[in-house]
Amino acid sequence: MYDDRAVVQRRFERVLAERLRPAIHRRSVPLDVAVWHVPGEPVAVEEALRADYAPAAVGEPWGPPWSTTWFRLSGTVPQAWAGAAVEAVVDLGFDIDRPGFQCEGLVHTAEGVPIKGLNPRNAHIPLRGEQAGHRQVWFVEAAANPLILGDHDFRPTGLGDPPPWLGGRADGAALYRLARADLAVRDEAVAGLVADAEVLDQLMRQLPADSPRRGEILRALERMLDRLDLHDVAATAPAARGELAEVLARPAHASAHVISAVGHAHIDSAWLWPLRETVRKIARTVANVTDLMREHPQLRFAMSQAQQLAWLETHQPALFERVREQVRAGRFVPVGGMWVESDTNMPGGEALARQFAHGKRFFLEKFGVETEEVWLPDSFGYSAALPQLVRLSGSRWFLTQKISWNQTNKFPHHTFWWEGIDGTRVFTHFPPADTYNAELSGAELAHASSNFAEHGFATRSLVPFGHGDGGGGPTREMIERAYRTAELEGSPKVRLESPAEFFTAAEADHRGPAVWSGELYLELHRGTYTSQARTKQGNRRCEHLLREAELWCATAAIRLGSDYPYERLDELWKTVLLHQFHDILPGSSIAWVHREAEATYQRVIGELTELITAAQRELAAGGGGEVVFNAAPHERDGVPALGAGPVDGRAASTATERPDGALVLDNGLLRVTLDERGLLSSVLDLESGREALAAGAAGNLLQLHPDHPNAWDAWDVDEFYRHRVRDLTETDRVELDGTTAVVARSFGDSAVIQRVSLRARTVEVDTDVDWHESEKLLKAAFPLDVHADRSAAETQFGHVHRPTHANTSWDAAKFEICAHRWLHVGETGYGHAVVNDSTYGHEATRSTGPEAATTTTVRLSLLRAPRFPDPETDHGRHRLRYGLVVGADIAEAVREGYRINLPARAVAGGNSVPPLVTVDSAAVVIESVKLADDRSGDVLVRMYESLGGRAAATVRPSFPVASATRTDLLERPLQDAGPEDLRSGPLRLRPFEIVTVRLTPAADRRER
Repeated sequence: MYDDRAVVQRRFERVLAERLRPAIHRRSVPLDVAVWHVPGEPVAVEEALRADYAPAAVGEPWGPPWSTTWFRLSGTVPQAWAGAAVEAVVDLGFDIDRPGFQCEGLVHTAEGVPIKGLNPRNAHIPLRGEQAGHRQVWFVEAAANPLILGDHDFRPTGLGDPPPWLGGRADGAALYRLARADLAVRDEAVAGLVADAEVLDQLMRQLPADSPRRGEILRALERMLDRLDLHDVAATAPAARGELAEVLARPAHASAHVISAVGHAHIDSAWLWPLRETVRKIARTVANVTDLMREHPQLRFAMSQAQQLAWLETHQPALFERVREQVRAGRFVPVGGMWVESDTNMPGGEALARQFAHGKRFFLEKFGVETEEVWLPDSFGYSAALPQLVRLSGSRWFLTQKISWNQTNKFPHHTFWWEGIDGTRVFTHFPPADTYNAELSGAELAHASSNFAEHGFATRSLVPFGHGDGGGGPTREMIERAYRTAELEGSPKVRLESPAEFFTAAEADHRGPAVWSGELYLELHRGTYTSQARTKQGNRRCEHLLREAELWCATAAIRLGSDYPYERLDELWKTVLLHQFHDILPGSSIAWVHREAEATYQRVIGELTELITAAQRELAAGGGGEVVFNAAPHERDGVPALGAGPVDGRAASTATERPDGALVLDNGLLRVTLDERGLLSSVLDLESGREALAAGAAGNLLQLHPDHPNAWDAWDVDEFYRHRVRDLTETDRVELDGTTAVVARSFGDSAVIQRVSLRARTVEVDTDVDWHESEKLLKAAFPLDVHADRSAAETQFGHVHRPTHANTSWDAAKFEICAHRWLHVGETGYGHAVVNDSTYGHEATRSTGPEAATTTTVRLSLLRAPRFPDPETDHGRHRLRYGLVVGADIAEAVREGYRINLPARAVAGGNSVPPLVTVDSAAVVIESVKLADDRSGDVLVRMYESLGGRAAATVRPSFPVASATRTDLLERPLQDAGPEDLRSGPLRLRPFEIVTVRLTPAADRRER
């Protein structure tokens, strides 16, 4: 026979698009439409119900960017439709290819009860109760969210600005036109035929061209087409379906891959929309999902991010109650265990611990659910500290998807044990479907099966399905695909299951999971360590202020009986945790989000400073002197760690200007020379006699690179940026101000003033930049005379090592790395650290000079200037500090990293303040001291081993203690951990182990 396969396929495609899908709603009558345009920010439904509506019609424009329009839709179901499946169909002007990224709506009853969301590919409104002859009325809150990431991809746009009524500059032209508003009969036979035919067609296209099964499906589709009367699809649909019944009934192969299909709607808490819009996206999605569960109780829907459900409880209590009902029924499944789907590269250790504590506690208190799966599909890489935090939070499993975006290397596993820096392992799944927004299409299912790396060892994977990023969730069409692919020859076996059902089965199924040790580094989106510097600086500052506020307020509560500000600290922590979401802290959101974040951080900083000041004044009160408070975990200038007292004298610095114009700073430990260019030409370690800088090289060299990534401007730094560089060596002035060298430069439209000074073994650089560049990357370079084949970079509760060479493609891909407060490079017995107060992007490379001398160059990424999605990213003033710690080991890097981020505070008063608790091991760092969240008055102390070795630490409270108990991150006693007698011996910690101890004050102490 001749080959007519392409002809049959084209015939099918046209019939499906032009005849079958339109025939689902063949009979319809128009609804009456009235409209009210909200003059500003969104309003509550009660106000919308009272508003004055004007007549409107299909085709009318609506919706300037970020505005809200309410539509009142009404109509009577014809008597002739009695007994038919009737629903409303409303098209707000959707682009069906952009679900979640443009206009959306939430439908309410005439009484203001939310029913369902309206989204592209999900535009129907269900009817309830009496229908034929009864008038139906709905109110639709329509959001005119602009399409930021559209057909032009990453071109700059002003649409990410706030609207004019909020002082922004977003364009005011209407974006959308109401395209349809009808009552319609849904022809279930035609809808079933469409679902049958789509599933078979999608499956067929994934099978080999010479497959017998492919030919069988093609001929069944051809017979279906022959049975159809295209002028009367409704009447002939049942017979046409009959032609497909046999091929649909063929069972899957016994060895077919098993896919757990978990309903999901990945909702970015902010990204190409502001936080306020996310609140509404959640409501639309939850309305969709809970309505879908009414028709399809088999659906299991996983929703992460406690913050989003907290918003729902506040703003949409009726929908929140629907969630509670479905949680009790086991259909709506809280997952994630975190307050938001956080970035995990940049949040500090205590912040990540609180992500779990606040998130898991919310799910426990509101739903009685102990989440066991950590759900982070879209964060931009995963810290090696996470496995230990996952287990300490009481969770068992981890899921990610983003590693499928790797630019260079394909990740080798899909189900594996992930081992953290301390040796803790967590069972991890990386869905081979390579998407967290699946539609359960044939292509996605086939890819999940063929891509699965563990064939022969395991048989199962998971696929999250539902429209996401901007929400929407699963649709009834996706559910129908799941039903048809549950047992279908040629397809994987699809099971509608919860994440816990998948993980439990996968653990039992796998015959020996591989182990991946260390971070899950994403070989993409490396620019997120630097973009939106003010957002990052606000986060870093707030993390350390929260530490101080808890420490001093707890100290005042125990020492003086002062009230502990539980509510305020809880609210402030949750605000900071929200802004660690993986498109806020990384700097990849629109201008509106980041301007709002800057204002929020300033408010939080102000409130925390008030709490700190009040507590310190209480503690220091009395006398006429001055007391210095040291919140760092190390003694400083005679002031004890976590305590307050007078300062011992510091080593004095001197500064001189040589005849050749060079400036020399000397404090007896270091002698630093700045040349006429204002660069460090020498950094001499007077104790060892070693020069820190490489021969002939200059330190603190500012370098400017063009920054034009191939895509994802705010997200990416591509390696080829290194091909061009401009060294900023011209100066406006180089002079002394006391014992500080001041260097001023200007370049392009920008200017920088740096103040260089000495403190002990650290060369400190206080940098003030007025930044007005576009698509540029500013780095600060320190070429160091050490032979280091790897760097050590601080991460949460420890550090990670990364190569300074590019031996393999895996090494080369790490050309931009994340570090927290410090990065260390060294050789045996000698090294240096670079510390900072707000920078995360770093680079450590090697080069070889004369006589095989190795130079290890550390560079900090200070500022970027991408134009998408915020065309004015980081324009304006920035103040940031960093320093070179000379002759430092890891322990000194840790100390100096804390010091630069926790400056001492001088307070009037005469009372020294002993620390509430001390440890006697230099390797063990106290990360936080606070009162227990349950308001028992117990003191929580979290500490960790910081050097990567075994440690024994004696913990000494300075107040009477009735008992001491090790706890998890939620402050619950660890399983099998009874009360400890801290007097009986030291705590023993393994490398990078995190220990939380709950100290119950003695009864007589509580009574005072």
